[in-house]
Amino acid sequence: MITFNVPPYTGKEMEYIRECVENQKICGDGPYTKKCNEWIEGRTGTTKCLLTTSCTHATEMAALLIGVGEGDEVIMPSYTFVSTADAFVLRGATPVFVDIRPDTMNIDENLIEAAITDRTRAIVPVHYAGVSCEMDKIMELAEKYHLAVIEDAAQGIMSTYKGKALGTFGEYGCFSFHETKNFSMGEGGALLIRDAENIEDAEIIREKGTNRSKYYRGQIDKYTWINYGSSYLPSDMNAAYLYAQLEMAEEITAARMACWDRYYENLYPLAQTGKIELPAVPEGCVHNAHMFYIKAADMEERTALIDYLKERGVHSVFHYIPLHTAPAGLKYSRFHGEDKYTTRESERLLRLPMFYRLTLEQVDGICGHVKSFYGK
Repeated sequence: MITFNVPPYTGKEMEYIRECVENQKICGDGPYTKKCNEWIEGRTGTTKCLLTTSCTHATEMAALLIGVGEGDEVIMPSYTFVSTADAFVLRGATPVFVDIRPDTMNIDENLIEAAITDRTRAIVPVHYAGVSCEMDKIMELAEKYHLAVIEDAAQGIMSTYKGKALGTFGEYGCFSFHETKNFSMGEGGALLIRDAENIEDAEIIREKGTNRSKYYRGQIDKYTWINYGSSYLPSDMNAAYLYAQLEMAEEITAARMACWDRYYENLYPLAQTGKIELPAVPEGCVHNAHMFYIKAADMEERTALIDYLKERGVHSVFHYIPLHTAPAGLKYSRFHGEDKYTTRESERLLRLPMFYRLTLEQVDGICGHVKSFYGK
C-alpha cells in the first residue's frame, strides 16, 4: 500500500531529542527552539520568527495582535482549513468568504475589494499547495483601505512570490509543521512578524501575557503579568525534531520537487486530452511541492477514481469541504458574491501521495493506475 502521507524523518531527530533530555531542557524556548527561529528568519528574511504549538495558534496570535473583536469582518477564501476562520470567530469577528480562482484554488484577488466594508479589519490570503496568492494586488488593497494582512502560509514554507518568501508580505505570516507538512514537529507552527514594533507584544501574548521573554534575555530582573495571552510555546523536544529537517530543507524540497515534476510529466498527456486538469503555477511563483493534485470531471468521477486507486494499493484523498457550507460556517460567517468555483472545484480535486522518500518508481506506478482508470 502506498499511503497518502509519511511524516518526514531524516535520522537525526532522536539524537537531537536525546540531547534535550540529557541537558534537562525540554520546555519551550530552549536551544532548539531558538535554532529553528533563527533558521526561519535567515531563510525567509522575516524580522522575527516565533515557533508556536501549531499554525492554528500562530493565526490566533495574529488575530489578537491586530485587535480583531466583536462585529469586525475578515476576508478570506472558504476553501481552506477551519483554523483560518476559527482564529477570528473566537474573537467575535465574522469571516467573509469570497470565491477562489479555479487555476490555483487561491482567493480571487479581483473579488476582494467588493467585499470590503467599514467593518473589515483584515485580509487573510491562503497560499494553497504552497503556490502564492496574487500578493501585489492584495497588498495594494490593504494599503488603500488600511487593512491588516495575515498570510495563512501553512503550506508555504520554501515557496516564494516574485523572489520574496511567503509569510513575509503581511504584518504576520503563519507556518504549519504538522506531520502532513514538508517539515514536521508532529504538531507545531510559527508566527512570522514583519514589523519590529510588534515583536514585544507578540512575545507577551505567546508567554501567557507576561514579559518573561525579556526576563530570560536578562533585560529585566523579574517578570510579571502584562497583558492577555496564552501558552503558545512548543516543547524544545518538538523543536529538536523539526530542526533535524530544517537542516536538510534543500534536500527534502528537491526530493519532493522531483516527485512533483514526475507526476506532472506522466499525467500531462491526460490533461492534454481534457480528461483531467493539472495544478497551475503562475509566473512569478516558486512552489515547494507541498502536494500534487489532479481535478476529475466531477465528484462522481473523483469518488470512482479514489476507489479504483484504493483497490490497487494507493491511498488518495480529497481535500477541504468549503467552510461556508459547514454548520459552523452557516452560523458564524457569510459568503460575499457568487460561489462560482469554490464548491465546484473542491468537488473535483483529488490529492495523490506526496511525501519525503516517495520514490520516482512509486510515482510512475501511481500514474500508471490513473492512466488505466481513464483508459477504460
